[in-house]
Amino acid sequence: MPKATDYSATERLRDGRVVTVRALRLSDRNGMLAAIGRTSPQSLQRRFFVPKRGFSENEISFFMNIDFEHHVALVAEIDEDGQQVVAGGGRYVTVRPGQAELAFVVVDAYQGNGIGTLLLRHLLAIAREAGLKELTAEVLPENAAMLKVFGRLGFHIHAAGDPQVRHLVLELA
Repeated sequence: MPKATDYSATERLRDGRVVTVRALRLSDRNGMLAAIGRTSPQSLQRRFFVPKRGFSENEISFFMNIDFEHHVALVAEIDEDGQQVVAGGGRYVTVRPGQAELAFVVVDAYQGNGIGTLLLRHLLAIAREAGLKELTAEVLPENAAMLKVFGRLGFHIHAAGDPQVRHLVLELA
């Protein structure tokens, strides 16, 4: 398997379109901001748990400056009118030794095509290769599609402090 910094794989979506899942690069800044600009307020709230209209420079820096050791980020690119555009992104951040938290966002126009599942599968492979033992995710109960994706890939709901959030856990073998 390629190093996380060089990670790239070509996949097909349910509708047959080709998508490239690859490591996030610093040069993706404009593409990521454009993708966020094409994502609905509802989808952004499902990702960040609060209404988001924009991001501070500190937030952008956090999302873009990835070390691929403790913070791994992938993007899904798809052809849109002859240009490759970011259709979604996923990442994990190590929260303690052996454990990382996952998060995803998929541009609304591409939701329901399997991009979230692809991103999750590739992040799982990288996490296993990195020797992580457990992955977690926080999902709002209304985000049924993401709960379904996590459930299909073996995540289990665990009790957490906030009853307004579903805490999901996957033990990696």
